[in-house]
Amino acid sequence: MEHVGSTSVPGLCAKPIIDMLLVVEDSADELSYVPALEAAGYTLRVREPERFEHRMFKGPDIDINLHVFSSGTSEVEQMLRFRDWLRSNETDRDKYAQVKRNLAKNKWRHVQHYADAKTSIVREIMERANTEQL
Repeated sequence: MEHVGSTSVPGLCAKPIIDMLLVVEDSADELSYVPALEAAGYTLRVREPERFEHRMFKGPDIDINLHVFSSGTSEVEQMLRFRDWLRSNETDRDKYAQVKRNLAKNKWRHVQHYADAKTSIVREIMERANTEQL
C-alpha cells in the first residue's frame, strides 16, 4: 500500500482527494481481494482490464481513490517514480503545479478529462525522471 498522487507530494497543490495504490498478486482476480475491500466499506467504481487490469475503489469515510494493480506491473513503478521525482525535484514540482492550476480554472464535465489534459506534462516530467534514474 502506497500513498500516491498530488497529496503525497509535500508542497504540491492538490484536490482534496487521497490517492492510494494497492498492489495485489493479480488485480484481475477480484475474488481474492474485492470482498475484503467491500467489507471495509470500499466501493468498486472503475474496472479497466485494458489498462494493466486497473481497478479503482472509492473509500468509505473520506474521499479516497484506491487504485489496485498487479504486482510487477509497469504502471506501479511509474506511479511511484513520478511521486518520488516530484518529492525531490522542486523545478518539476513547480512546473507540474502551474499546469494543474491552469487546468483547474476550466470546467470539466468529467474528472478524467482533467487527468487527460495533464498527460503531456506528466510525460515530459517522466522522461526526465527516467533519464536521471537510469
